[in-house]
Amino acid sequence: MRRPRLAAAGLALAVVAAGGLASAARGDAPERVSRYVTDDRGRVLTLHGFNTASSAKSTPDALPELTEADVETEYRAMGTNFVRFLMQWRAVEPSPGVYDTKYLEKVAERVGWYAKRGYHVMLDMHQDLWGNRITPDGRAGNGAPGWATHLDGLPVAGEHDTWELYYLDPGVMRAFDHFWNTTGEHPELMDHYARAWRAVADHFKDDPAVIGYDLMNEPWGGSVQGAAFENGPLAELYRRTIAQIRSVDQDNWIFVEPQAVGVNWGLPSGLPRFDDPRAGEPRIGLAPHVYPLPLDLGEDYVGASREWTDTTLGWWRSNMLRLAERQGGPVILGEFGLDTTRPGATELVERMLEMTDEVGMGRAYWSRDPGPWGPYDGEGRPGPLVPVYARPYPRAIGGVPRQIAYDRATHALTVRFDANGSGPTEIYLPADEFPRGGRVTGALSSSWDPDRRILTATTAASGVQTLTVTPS
Repeated sequence: MRRPRLAAAGLALAVVAAGGLASAARGDAPERVSRYVTDDRGRVLTLHGFNTASSAKSTPDALPELTEADVETEYRAMGTNFVRFLMQWRAVEPSPGVYDTKYLEKVAERVGWYAKRGYHVMLDMHQDLWGNRITPDGRAGNGAPGWATHLDGLPVAGEHDTWELYYLDPGVMRAFDHFWNTTGEHPELMDHYARAWRAVADHFKDDPAVIGYDLMNEPWGGSVQGAAFENGPLAELYRRTIAQIRSVDQDNWIFVEPQAVGVNWGLPSGLPRFDDPRAGEPRIGLAPHVYPLPLDLGEDYVGASREWTDTTLGWWRSNMLRLAERQGGPVILGEFGLDTTRPGATELVERMLEMTDEVGMGRAYWSRDPGPWGPYDGEGRPGPLVPVYARPYPRAIGGVPRQIAYDRATHALTVRFDANGSGPTEIYLPADEFPRGGRVTGALSSSWDPDRRILTATTAASGVQTLTVTPS
């Protein structure tokens, strides 16, 4: 979850790391990702949706405050097809080695709400500030269970003006150091976490809506930071967890995140490539986040702040494409977002949608909760985000994409791809801009489903195809 953030500490880290940014900018980055998530026919999926939801971090049962009617409203209003669904380690493994199947069944019930509407689901093991037992009132953190929280009597502040400052409290640092086995006193914790993921994967391996697992939200290294953290304990956790998941699930994608501090602002990541023990082509992808530094410091997307934000987005884009090339997998932007009532906010969202289309990344906005950061207010009324996020896009492409571009001024969507015979291309068209559907050029034939608002276009099975869709 994002709030006005870490001004002094964040700025200092950015200045210290500036040399890394400069060196990372040398050399050409790829223009697009080289691999994509596909459906069971082999069509490339454009994943467009929300995180569901921040509320899951604080509810007693670790489930989001969400109804099936909410999912239906989202689908009807914005045509989303993807959700990053938050889970909690504390709920998966409430006691050491004991896995709560009732919790997993409740998660599966909610996944089913999305499945009915054709969504794809990535399960995210969420944490912020380690866990809710870092403070007596349980309100500061989320993620880890109490039995895995070892503060060693070190202090944690009762309150901070900006929530990330808890990461620097001695008790929180010690909890992470124990998890990463920096202290050598609790080497079992990392294996518990990996085996908890095995229990999750075993439960969801045959669920057709689940496409993959996001192994840890915004990893924090405690007293170990930077490349030493990413190449050391974080890489070790990912290797152990990949092995545990693959012992029960050979098919779903596994997504890894780089460390959050710095990388979320555009700094390069030292995360190594991970081998996948599954039979066949590897299925390891990336799920980074982006919160441009000027906005993370409380600025709006206007004036000089806008210029600085665009520069940091350029760094982020180049560095994440290099990281994706190193890993050899697809990229899903797991989080981006801001207060959409602030000046320039919807323009930034538009820019993020354009960028992810340009480079071939999926995206999940933070988050589905009501309020100024989300699509709806507390009464369920749509906010400024809804018309921006109701964007025409190809949900499934019958080949490998070369270009996805939408011109908001002319309402023209262009989809260019190398056809591979995997099937027709399906394009979502929002009601406000395409009230009677769309007219498509470049297709052999097309059909329109007004209920789902899906235009299906059949093209030749090979060669470069260009589809252009405009309002009917």
